[in-house]
Amino acid sequence: MRKNTRCVSARLGELFLKKFQRLLKIYPKSSFIVLFSVFSVILFLLIFGSVKQNQLQLQVGQPAEETIRASKTIENATETENKRQLAEEAVVPEYSFQADLKETQTGYIQRLFTFITAVNDETKTAYQEALAKLTPEQLAANTLAEPGVEEKIAALKKKFETVDENALAFYQSLPQVFFENIFSLSATELSRVEDEAVTLIDEAMDGRIRETNLAQAKQNALYDLQLTTLSNELQQQVRYLVNQGIVENEFYNEKRTEELQQQARDAVTPVMIYQGEIIVREGNQIDAKALEKIELLGMTKQNTSIFPLVALGMLLVFQVFIFWFLTYDRSWTEKLRQASIYATVMIASIAVMKLFQLFQTEQLNYIAQIFPVAFAPLVLTIFCNRRLGMLAAVFQMLFVCFLYFSQVGTTYLLVLGAIYLFSGTMATLVRRHRLATQAGRAFVWIILMPFLFNIIMVTYQGISLFDKTTLMTLLCGFAGSALAYLLSVGLHPYIELVLYDDSDLVLNELSNPNHPLLKELLEKAPGTYHHSMMVANLSANAVAEIGGRSLLTRVACYYHDIGKIKHPNFFVENLPNGAENPHNFLLPEDSKQIIFAHVTDGVKILEKYQMPQMVLDICWQHHGTTLMQFFYVKAKERNPEVTEADFRYPGPKPQTREAAVVSIADSCEAAVRAMDHPTPDKVKTFVHNIIAKRIADGQFDECDLTMKEIRLMEKSIVSGLGSTFHSRIKYPSLKSEGTEK
Repeated sequence: MRKNTRCVSARLGELFLKKFQRLLKIYPKSSFIVLFSVFSVILFLLIFGSVKQNQLQLQVGQPAEETIRASKTIENATETENKRQLAEEAVVPEYSFQADLKETQTGYIQRLFTFITAVNDETKTAYQEALAKLTPEQLAANTLAEPGVEEKIAALKKKFETVDENALAFYQSLPQVFFENIFSLSATELSRVEDEAVTLIDEAMDGRIRETNLAQAKQNALYDLQLTTLSNELQQQVRYLVNQGIVENEFYNEKRTEELQQQARDAVTPVMIYQGEIIVREGNQIDAKALEKIELLGMTKQNTSIFPLVALGMLLVFQVFIFWFLTYDRSWTEKLRQASIYATVMIASIAVMKLFQLFQTEQLNYIAQIFPVAFAPLVLTIFCNRRLGMLAAVFQMLFVCFLYFSQVGTTYLLVLGAIYLFSGTMATLVRRHRLATQAGRAFVWIILMPFLFNIIMVTYQGISLFDKTTLMTLLCGFAGSALAYLLSVGLHPYIELVLYDDSDLVLNELSNPNHPLLKELLEKAPGTYHHSMMVANLSANAVAEIGGRSLLTRVACYYHDIGKIKHPNFFVENLPNGAENPHNFLLPEDSKQIIFAHVTDGVKILEKYQMPQMVLDICWQHHGTTLMQFFYVKAKERNPEVTEADFRYPGPKPQTREAAVVSIADSCEAAVRAMDHPTPDKVKTFVHNIIAKRIADGQFDECDLTMKEIRLMEKSIVSGLGSTFHSRIKYPSLKSEGTEK
């Protein structure tokens, strides 16, 4: 049973983590499916209430209990048709002007008078010819009468047979009295009537004459006729001609007008009701027009649109697909660890986002800015990787579109989504370390940059920076960013506690001198305890120089020789002054097994106390596969067939930079304490030789130490030894014995 040395939260966190990891290892694929299924269902339930469309029971004149916004984008067909009808009616009818019609009408008159003159001449000639054929007696009797009007009219109409149907219609429209009177006029009078008629018709038809102004055009021409010097008889003849000669010369173009009307209809932009558009504000009465829009949107029907819910489900599946793609090359253990972190963080994020959405009103529309949008991307960036942090930033913005579904189509949602995406993205740019160690950089990316972007978005909306609402929006945005920063700093140790067995809280607790194992080590092996403390100081400082985990290294050093409490007196640092070394009474092979056992015994003890895996690893690796040279030499003297492999530690070799540093510091601290009269130069040379031997022996082949880091480590250890060494009981014989325990 593990002793009660940790806080309750640490024990519960580790217990949950171990059981969860065990479950994931047994059923990795099933666990992944179940995990994301539960995750997606929880998110769906959190967002469902915001996306689900409510049915409304409304009447004209009823005050709206809440602000009603359009649930979708749809065309208002009735309003569109009304606008098109107005546009069609506004089109000016198209008319075609026939300028040549004037010449046609005056041509009819001129030809008529040509016929009249011809008839007069022909009848006169015929009469004279007839007279010339009469005898004097017939002449005296005057039996041959001159041609009358009827004969002339008949002769004129005979000539009409040669004209086209339009001219004929014109001539036939003249009254009979016109023909009766026209043949009574002299040639001069005929000429004056013709000239005046042609002039009046020509002047009248220079303008545009439609059916609507035809009578006025004729009236104007007759008024001008009265101003002439013609006699009443001649004016009457002209009137007949003007009344028939002035006609419409501009005609309604029905086809062209219909084309223009259709173009006007087509040019009308459809009247749209946009999603998020306010139909009626809270407290205002619902008028007929608003109710018509609400009914058109289907918000009063029992069957509402399911497409938003389908889209939400598709988005959740899409999120799982992207996550799978991003972690495709990871092991199942790492894949599921990241999935559990992502799911937990996103559920918490969306739940808080939902909480802010519930409290939002028209008057408090800036409350959503307080949401710590950078928190989820920060946690995932630091504890998983930058790609998952970016994924969280993007999907937080996408889920905003569903949580604030009633605002879809408004500038508000566009701005809010942009701010959320920008703030989340900026959070992924911090280094993957504790924010407390990069306060300046974190302030710039998490607080300053989003605040400046918020100002840009306010300017984009054309809102005054000194407006009360604007100031509250900026203040809430700043508060949200600051909250994300503070939450990340404050919760970082506790998140570590749940996710890792070597969190800082656990390591600080393990570094307490009152820990039962350290107290037992001090009681049973005081020399080893002191040695462990010195190695911890040397190693922690050296690891800090190369950017490693200093606190973890220190704690691992405290416990790296814990196995010596099994046989403390078989390790020379624990022998009282004057006591004889018990290895003098053992065979080298037996001594080797006891020395080897301090590693395996130590790991068993640490496992019993559920120590962090890294502490166990350093305990395994702090001797690597180095040679136990002293006992090897003794065994070689007894049996020449003994090989080095028989006297090498089982390893493994150091797998991390921290383990490599501990292996060097452990050997150097022990050896320098066994030196006679150590000097700084002797210490420096000795440490350099130890490191060179380890490199030559391949002890650092499996860790990622660079030559630059080795030099920094060497310098730090030499400096530490120079300030802390003092005399120590020597290991037995061989000059090189100080290098190995």
